[in-house]
Amino acid sequence: MTTGAGRSLGELIREGGRSFSFEFFPPKDEAGEAQLWDAIRALEPYQPTFVSVTYGAGGSTRDKTVAITGRIARETSLIPLAHLTCVGHTREELEGILDAYDAEGVAHVLALRGDPHEGPRADWTPTDGGLNYAIELVELARARGSFRVGVAAFPEGHPSAESLDHDADVLVAKARAGAEFAVTQMFFRASDYFGLVERVRERGVDIPILPGIMPILNLSAIRRQGELIGTSVPDEIVERISAYDGDPAAVRAEGIRIAAELCDELLAGGAPGLHFYTLNRSKATLEIFEALQITV
Repeated sequence: MTTGAGRSLGELIREGGRSFSFEFFPPKDEAGEAQLWDAIRALEPYQPTFVSVTYGAGGSTRDKTVAITGRIARETSLIPLAHLTCVGHTREELEGILDAYDAEGVAHVLALRGDPHEGPRADWTPTDGGLNYAIELVELARARGSFRVGVAAFPEGHPSAESLDHDADVLVAKARAGAEFAVTQMFFRASDYFGLVERVRERGVDIPILPGIMPILNLSAIRRQGELIGTSVPDEIVERISAYDGDPAAVRAEGIRIAAELCDELLAGGAPGLHFYTLNRSKATLEIFEALQITV
């Protein structure tokens, strides 16, 4: 099998230094595909620890996700992290997807329960013959070949979690099932990230947790997304962005400044690296890198 070759992302992230990683999503058309590959080529010289490719709701982008992840493995120097969700799949189908990743030379997966078609706040409906929880997907991936597995983490708690403590218990269980690292949902307060890390450490688990960074380039869009996934935009940030209302370029510049400040605070506080939600564009991430004085 091709999986398991070389060092795992968990090991690379633990080794210290600053881990930088980028997330992309499968494009809808040829123009989107060209934009995606432009972004990948622009970011490749920064030698990210890995790049991840998302998986559409209900498995809607399954074939594209597998194809793009495989192409990254074959044609670039980058380590791809393939997303995989429980939504809309039987156990047998999930095994088939893992086998497809393996055949493409993809060694790392991000195991997610995934959101119902109606969104993350909708009631969860299991698929007949499928899995109910991300922890089951962690176990499945670990048992099928030599996959190395990452999982999601939620600084403000998953929308379905009873409490922040319960949410930390879930992450700890995923780590004990074999997850080697976690990547957080986007957030805007460093204190939320450090609170999550502290809760996990209090439970005796030292899994590396990478903070997920999404710069605010459009306040209403980020608020809508935040409402869906349970991420709040703090009042002081709304105030700073709103001061430039009506001037999209100034809003964007302030959003980049805010993201760079958050990155600085996270790294200074001991975060093992930064994971950037790129939206298949390189410009905002490169501007944040410039502010952080990160060079090729």
